[in-house]
Amino acid sequence: MCFSPIGDLASGAAVVAIGVDACLHVKGRGENLAIATFPLLLGLHQIDETFVWWGLQGHVPVSVGHVAMWIYLLFALVALPVVVPVLLAIFEPSKGRRRRYIPFLLLGAGVSAVILEAMLVGHPTARLASYHLSYSVGLQRGVLIIGLYIVATCGPLLVSGNRSLMWFGGANLVAVIVLTKLCADGFASLWCFYAALVSGAIAIHLRLRSPIRAAQGREVSITRPCQ
Repeated sequence: MCFSPIGDLASGAAVVAIGVDACLHVKGRGENLAIATFPLLLGLHQIDETFVWWGLQGHVPVSVGHVAMWIYLLFALVALPVVVPVLLAIFEPSKGRRRRYIPFLLLGAGVSAVILEAMLVGHPTARLASYHLSYSVGLQRGVLIIGLYIVATCGPLLVSGNRSLMWFGGANLVAVIVLTKLCADGFASLWCFYAALVSGAIAIHLRLRSPIRAAQGREVSITRPCQ
């Protein structure tokens, strides 16, 4: 968990490093590039929260912390429900199987629109809390929206058809639910936990998936619909 700005900075830097490693193991497979860059985005996202901490602590101008807060929330709550199903659809070699991500993409887009409207109307705030930052976006029916948010971000992993991603999706779903119940107001700030898991899973998958196995997987995916 991100207990301090130094914790955010250190975890963000580590996640960026894992993202670089994942990109280095794309091994010429273009469909992997999008998902390999995901850890880079998540790492930069955590580094951005460092400036939210520093803004609240008076180490940087308040305006800098305010902008950092908006960037953090827009990515975590608005962009991510759409980004996850899109990246997994790009990663999926079978065009037919990509259709399974459409419901999650539509759900994610709806959740993102609701949260964005709440942010624009309610003026988000951030405050220092015990070992995390507490964000408020003025969201109505927050429990329902967050539940749909979890479905949109974790669901695509569970239906991906890739065993390693499905196992990760299940473990992450449990982790997100537990974190939400333990610390509801720190849900967004504890995103580094999710980022570390995602980045580790992606890096391990790209390392273990050999070019030969990937090529075989693509061949099977292409020929199977014709059988």
